[in-house]
Amino acid sequence: MEVFKGIPVSAGVVIGSVFVLDDARRRIPRRTIRADQVAREHQRLEEALLASITELEDIRDRAESELGTEAAKIFAFHLGVLRDPSLTKPIHERIEDELVTAEHAVSVEFSRVAQMFAGMTDASFQTKVDDVWDLDRRVLKHLIGEHMTELSKLDQRAIVVARDLTPSQAASFERDKVIGFATDAGGKTSHTAIVARALGIPAVVGLETLTERAPDSAEVIIDGDRGVVILNPDEETLEQHRTYIERMRQFRITLSEQATLPSVTKDGVEISLLGNIEFPEEAESVVENGGDGVGLFRTEFMYLTNPHEPTEDEQFEAYKTCLRLMDGKPLVVRTFDLGSDKQTQERSEIPERNPALGCRSIRYCLQNLPMFKRQLSAVLRASALGKVKVMFPLVTNPLELRQAKMVLEDVAEDLEEEGVEFDREVEVGIMVETPAAAVMASTFAREVQFFSIGTNDLVQYALAVDRTNERVANLYSAAHPAVHRLIKDVVRAGRRHNVPVSVCGEIAAEVEFTMLLLGLGLRSLSVTPSAIPAIKRVVRSVDIPQCERLARKVGSFDSERQVAALLRDETRTVIPEAFDGRSVD
Repeated sequence: MEVFKGIPVSAGVVIGSVFVLDDARRRIPRRTIRADQVAREHQRLEEALLASITELEDIRDRAESELGTEAAKIFAFHLGVLRDPSLTKPIHERIEDELVTAEHAVSVEFSRVAQMFAGMTDASFQTKVDDVWDLDRRVLKHLIGEHMTELSKLDQRAIVVARDLTPSQAASFERDKVIGFATDAGGKTSHTAIVARALGIPAVVGLETLTERAPDSAEVIIDGDRGVVILNPDEETLEQHRTYIERMRQFRITLSEQATLPSVTKDGVEISLLGNIEFPEEAESVVENGGDGVGLFRTEFMYLTNPHEPTEDEQFEAYKTCLRLMDGKPLVVRTFDLGSDKQTQERSEIPERNPALGCRSIRYCLQNLPMFKRQLSAVLRASALGKVKVMFPLVTNPLELRQAKMVLEDVAEDLEEEGVEFDREVEVGIMVETPAAAVMASTFAREVQFFSIGTNDLVQYALAVDRTNERVANLYSAAHPAVHRLIKDVVRAGRRHNVPVSVCGEIAAEVEFTMLLLGLGLRSLSVTPSAIPAIKRVVRSVDIPQCERLARKVGSFDSERQVAALLRDETRTVIPEAFDGRSVD
């Protein structure tokens, strides 16, 4: 039995079988196979080599017809290498002798060949190194792609283990096949983690070495509450976790009874609890969990889970679905928040060096106006069917906001000319997710109808900590006093200008922060739908003066550890069942 400690990002505990999802862009870890699996690995290797050769022959033929014979000769070396027994035979031998996967054998042998060419004195051979790495990625793509397709054919509950996952990969998992995942990389509020919470599957990230140790089909426990992964657990450990899973199931049943109750504090203050969604169908979950509407529709997932940009009509149908499922409740549509870890850099001809500080969110939309206008047109058309609000992400200066509003107005005028119905009074708001926006909240409040504080990025930019980087995960903390001061400033600016303020970052879904957020003056929280009952339980168990006293006490601290400890202790007195009290060891 091996125990790995990482970062808990999606709550819950599950027991299942490992399914390793490799990435052809990285070196493949050494994983062993059983003797009876050797023949299958030989077959997989041959199929991958044949598929690569066929692919290259097609490219060569196309190059010859379009560019001429000389250009086509470039691919002669590639084809020759893949057909050369001096390369393919050692790969087969390595599978046979070392009992390793075809992926690992390919990775090791191509690395050996690349190093051999790099060490030659003749420059013409040295230039072949890049060609070898290209072939390496091509063959691995077929091996790993084939493995990925097997995920859809599983007849058992799978727990995906990977070096890292993109949000679109996570979003594409079939919920009845994948019951949890664990990654070597990642941080608490990476968008992959957010997708895991949306799917309602336990997840742990930042495990560093799990993919090197976890073989396919091994039994594993994912503990998304404590951030622990247990590989090959013994029977005593399995029984402990089965008991805990049942206890948490009973607790969730009691929480579900909160869904139909009003979200009101003990002293009669109404708190609006909204849901964050990535997919239209999730709107139903918001209603089932007692939510008052959708406070954040992360529309970029329509883009990330499609091979093409969603058309205006496809987007309109998505918004229409949300409104129908919510039956009159409001829908806040955030415009495409592409970039950072949500715009896969593989789609870019020149990947950005620092995408978190690059062309993302509203910047990306303003540089891609046709796409932006199509989305705004779909949103406005949907506004004729229900209460819809438009929210722009990562606005950092008033000029960006004014440009975005001008584009929205242009789209509205076009629809008017076409005679298309829409709500001319659609409310416009912004995400406050940078220190710049928080500091200038009073300025922005003169030009918008609402604020939504995105604490995921606000913490990242305020503390200068990459929220997807497991190496600095200990520095990423929403309990930091600087973050609370920024939130407090935004709430004050909103009150002065009569602009409603909500929080839609992940801390809103963490019960430890509920009392603090209420104490800072917030009366609207937008959270993962499944978290609504637990947050409502806290809301109904406290009064505002109690929360304000807590906020004042937190305001006197200068350490996030002090803050986190106090918030946990205070919340434990209100909802003790949410804290299992188990040791992480």
